[in-house]
Parts: sequence; C-alpha cells; structure tokens
Amino acid sequence: MISTGGGVVTDPVNMELLRRDSVMVLLHADIDTIEARLTKKPRPPLTGLPLREEIAEMMDRRRQLYHAAADLCIDTSGTTPDAAAAMVMHLLRQGTILAKNRAPCISFFRTGRIPPKCMERLLKVLDETPPDPLTRLMGVAGYPCAHSKGPFLFNALFAAYGLDYHYTWFEDPELNEILSVARHLDVKGLSVTIPFKQEVIPLIDEVEEHAAQQIGAVNTVVFACGTATGYNTDWIGVRKPLVDLKGAKAVLLGAGGAAAGAAFALTDLDMETTILNRTPAKAQVLAERFGCTWGALSDFDSIHPDLVVNATPLGMNPGDLSPLRDDQLRPGMTVFDLVYTPPVTPLIEAARRVGCRTITGTEMFIGQAREQFYLFFGIDVPHEKIRELLP
Repeated sequence: MISTGGGVVTDPVNMELLRRDSVMVLLHADIDTIEARLTKKPRPPLTGLPLREEIAEMMDRRRQLYHAAADLCIDTSGTTPDAAAAMVMHLLRQGTILAKNRAPCISFFRTGRIPPKCMERLLKVLDETPPDPLTRLMGVAGYPCAHSKGPFLFNALFAAYGLDYHYTWFEDPELNEILSVARHLDVKGLSVTIPFKQEVIPLIDEVEEHAAQQIGAVNTVVFACGTATGYNTDWIGVRKPLVDLKGAKAVLLGAGGAAAGAAFALTDLDMETTILNRTPAKAQVLAERFGCTWGALSDFDSIHPDLVVNATPLGMNPGDLSPLRDDQLRPGMTVFDLVYTPPVTPLIEAARRVGCRTITGTEMFIGQAREQFYLFFGIDVPHEKIRELLP
C-alpha cells in the first residue's frame, strides 16, 4: 500500500509506475471538508490565494488528472478514517459491479456483434463469481461499431501497462440503453462514435470547456466519482498530421460530429476552410460556428483546395464509393480520409492514383486514441507504441 501526495498525478511517469499491476483509490472530499481539515492541520501553501480559494483552484486544476488516476473512488466527506478504510476494503473484495446488474447486462451484449473469443472474455468478467472482481469495463459506443479497432488496441495497451481493465463493444441503436448499461457496470470510460457524438452531450453531467463545448461533439466520456465528463480528442488526431499545412486552403466534407472536430482543428491551424455537405443547410450551421465558408458538394470544383478532409462515413462500408471523382483530385493535393476501417478507402485509392499526398484515418485514430488513453488513465503513450500495437 502506497499513500501519495495530491500532486503525484501531474506527472504521467508517476501514473505509469503507480498504475502497473495495482489498484489506485482516489480519496476525495468536498471543499468544506478539506477546508476544515486544513484549518486544523495546516500545510505549506501552493499558491498565494486565501485557503478556500486555493483549494478550489487546485481541485479545478487537478480534477481531470484525479479522475484519470482513479480505479476506485471513495468520498471521505464526513467519514472517519476507519470508515473510509472499511469502504476501501469492501470494494477490494467485492468490486464495483452489483450482482443484480450482471445478467441483464450480459443480455445487452448478446444483441451486439461481439466476436466469439471476445465475448468469452467478457462473460468471464461478468460472471456471477468472476475470477477477478476488480476488473473494470470500458468500450466503444456506437451503432454500428463492430468495425472499431478500439477493443483490440486498448486491450493490448492494458496488457502492456499492467491495467486490470477489459474494453469491448457497446453496440446499440439507443444511446440511452448504452449509457444505462455503462452506469450499471460502473465502466471507467467510453469512446463515442457514429452517430452519438452530438447526441451524448445532454445525457452526461459535464463537457470539457476548451474543445468539446466549442466543437459541440464528444468522442470520449470518463466516468469517475459519480460524474460522467465528456471530451473531444478527434480534433487532436486531425490536427497533428496537418501541422505542416498551416494556413492552407482546405475543403471539409461532411457536417456531423466528426466534421465538427475536424473544423476545430483546421481553424486552429489558420486554414481557409470551406465545409461542403450533401445537405448545405447543415454545412452552413457548422461553418457559421467556426467562421468558415460553406456550400453543397457540387461546389467543390470551384474551390481548388490544397487539402481535402473527408469527415463523412463514405468508405466505411463495402460497396461505398469515393465522395470525390478522380478528376476532382490533382497531384500535390493532400487528401486526409478520417475513415480508418478499412485503412485504404476508395477516396485514398483514387488520390494515390492521381498522385496526391494521402493521410489515412489510421493517423487520426492513433492521435485521438493516445489522447483518450491519457484522459482515461493519466499515462502518456508514445505514438510509436500505439502504431506497434494496432491490429
């Protein structure tokens, strides 16, 4: 058993070392309780602020990191040390999934398209007498989402970093049903995909201010201490491969949740961006939020962009066509398709035939998954590690 100071969470190396083959318990309390405790037993100040303001400032600054560090959360407001210790021991023996929730949630997963070997592992986690009651669940939420590589990547990362978690597919047409199951199973986090990135926002407790609120789409939900917090990491996955094109003229295809993240990334890189969509009115709504121009797909030929980003699902399903014709592409143009399954889409194939520079959705997937893992666990995984573990 190791007791740490509150600042330990600020260093990802600490998280990597402390989390390996261990259980991390977050002992938290409300601001009144912390103020009363520190009044009785002062410690050196961390800021120049009055005590209560300093507590609020540090709680706000570290809250995301505390949630990432926590496997188990114990509210110690109003408890004695003995009572808090008893709660910790109870959770260590019993886990966080109530016995009555296991069978109904198994029925939910049986309606999805989980591969047999993966279902076998999931059923062990959800068994009435699981081999390890402390194994926590996570997953990708979408409909459809059986194509997602997330479970393969995250389960490989769990093994590499010694984390007692299992990641699976939460596939259902009803987002409310997915979130209900997630809460009944006390999941640590969800990766949110099509078509729920915008729909999920009113159904969670908080949305991260900087990116997710401005983008209006959430692809990551972290559950900790009774709170579900939404983030957007898609924009980071879009931005990183395009840094060398800062200030370029760009066309963004699509106007959904993925397009919102991409629009945020492109405008952050000072690109002259035009959003085109099959339904121009949707493109207009998104464009006005980010100060972009907009139009219908038929307007593409008059723009002559340096960069094309496909944020539509075209290319994901067998038989899909490219959203652009070969004659609309030209050598020297950069084409970035956010669809990552399959990695080489009809659009990427067409762009390569013409001589364009191409960026596959795998690059976006790696960037956003790396940031997700940090939000989930406070561990900073190298890009090369994720690329190595991708199936």
